[in-house]
Amino acid sequence: MASSSSWLVVVSGAVVCMAALVPASHAARAFFVFGDSLVDNGNNNYLITTARADAPPYGIDFPTHQATGRFSNGLNIPDIISEHLGAEPALPYLSPQLRGEKLLVGANFASAGVGILNDTGVQFVNIIRIGDQLQYFREYQRKLRALVGEEQAKRLVNGALVLITLGGNDFVNNYYLVPMSVRSRQFAIQDYVPFIISEYKKILAFMAELPAACHRTTVKSIGRCHEVGGDVFVGINTKRAHDDFIEDPQAHGFATSTEACCGQGRFNGMGLCTVVSNLCADRDAYVFWDAFHPTERANRLIVQQFMDGSPDVITPMNLSTILKLDQQPLN
Repeated sequence: MASSSSWLVVVSGAVVCMAALVPASHAARAFFVFGDSLVDNGNNNYLITTARADAPPYGIDFPTHQATGRFSNGLNIPDIISEHLGAEPALPYLSPQLRGEKLLVGANFASAGVGILNDTGVQFVNIIRIGDQLQYFREYQRKLRALVGEEQAKRLVNGALVLITLGGNDFVNNYYLVPMSVRSRQFAIQDYVPFIISEYKKILAFMAELPAACHRTTVKSIGRCHEVGGDVFVGINTKRAHDDFIEDPQAHGFATSTEACCGQGRFNGMGLCTVVSNLCADRDAYVFWDAFHPTERANRLIVQQFMDGSPDVITPMNLSTILKLDQQPLN
C-alpha cells in the first residue's frame, strides 16, 4: 500500500508540486497545476485577455496540430510530467469538459501572465491571479466532494501532486516591463528579490492552510525541504536545470539557445508568436519556441532534470526517487 503523503516541489523562479502513483493500479493520483504561462494549458482561452496562445502556430507539434492555449509548439511541462506518471493531462479548470470522472484526474488552474504579486500582468487585463487560482481550487474541492463524497475527496486531494510555477513574470512583466516601472522605483533589484521571496512564502503558507490540501505542511523557507506529518517541500533550481543546454546547446542537440523559433525582431525576441511571425522549420533545433517559452524538446529536458536530477538541481531528492519511496508499503 502506498504512503498517503503529498509532495510539494518548490522551484526557484517557479514552484512545482506533484502527487505520487497509486501502486495498486499503476494509475496516477490527482495532479493539480497552479501558475503562469509555462504551465497554463488553456485557461486563458476562456478569458478576455491578450495573454493567450489559442491561435497558430502555437500547437503546431501538438498531437492534434492545433493551438490549445499552451505556450509551446507542442507539450508543456505538466503534460510531460503526466506522461512520467502514466496519467492523462489535467484539464484547464475553466474547460467545460472538466466534469464527472475527469475531476478525478485533477485540474490545471494556471493562467498566463500571473505572478507572485497582484500587480504583475496588469497589462493583460483579465487573468487568473494566484489568489483566484487558489479560490478555484476550493471550488474544485466542492465539486469533487459532490461527486465522490467527503472521505474519498479528502484522500484524493491529500495524496495529490501539485505543480506551481511562479516568479518569472514578476520580473519580465513587472519590474523590467518599462523603464522606471513602479516596482523598480520602489525597490533596487537586490531588495526586490527578497521581497518577491517573502511574498512567495505567504502564498505557500496559504496553500498549506487550505482545507484538505497540504494541511499538515509548515512552510519555513523556499529551496529547502521540510516534512511535517508526511507532506514534503522539495526545492528545484530551474536555472541550474536548463543552464547546460542554454550555455552549450550543441552538446544537447540544439542549434541555438539565443534565437527563438517563432517571433519577430532581433533574435525573434519581440512579442509572442503569430501567423505573421518568422517560424523555424525544425523546432527541435531550438531551445526557445518564442521569446519567453521553451520548445517541447527543451521542456522534456527540463522535466527529465525534475525526474532524475542531481542534488544541485533538485533537493533533497529527485521525483523518481520520491515516486519510488511512495511505492513502498507503510510500516
